Amino acid sequence: MSARAGVTHGLVLRQFGSKEQLFLAAVPGHRELDDTIAGDRRTLPERVAHAFVTRMETNAAGDPLVVLLRSVASDQKAAATLLELMEKNSLTAYREVLEGDDEDIEACVSLLGAHLIGVTFSRYIAATGPLARMDAADVTAHVARVLRHILFDD
Repeated sequence: MSARAGVTHGLVLRQFGSKEQLFLAAVPGHRELDDTIAGDRRTLPERVAHAFVTRMETNAAGDPLVVLLRSVASDQKAAATLLELMEKNSLTAYREVLEGDDEDIEACVSLLGAHLIGVTFSRYIAATGPLARMDAADVTAHVARVLRHILFDD
């Protein structure tokens, strides 16, 4: 792939560190995370839920969570590495807006990711059951409510 781009494999690794980090830099979602979470803390769950559902409704097949979930069956180690990088990237962004000690923020971000992964699998991969039949606005509202509880324990 680096040859098609006209660069060496070593240059890609020097710039991005690994193919997983290159993947995160290239796909939607994580690139926009900083913009999504910037703003009023009180509306953070709604912004995250809206951005997530909008992104998934637009192009779930190319989303990093879908790629991650589909890769688990074929390469568990690569999927674990990708999940770890996604969590690390998310943690860096959320630390800027969440209050609390580091362990609490890490737990919140991990639970947030786990919830979004579950929604991704149920609605966009398995695509069965009530979650798959809901309209996008209802999914957004439900996800926002759960994220509010995870992030702020309201």
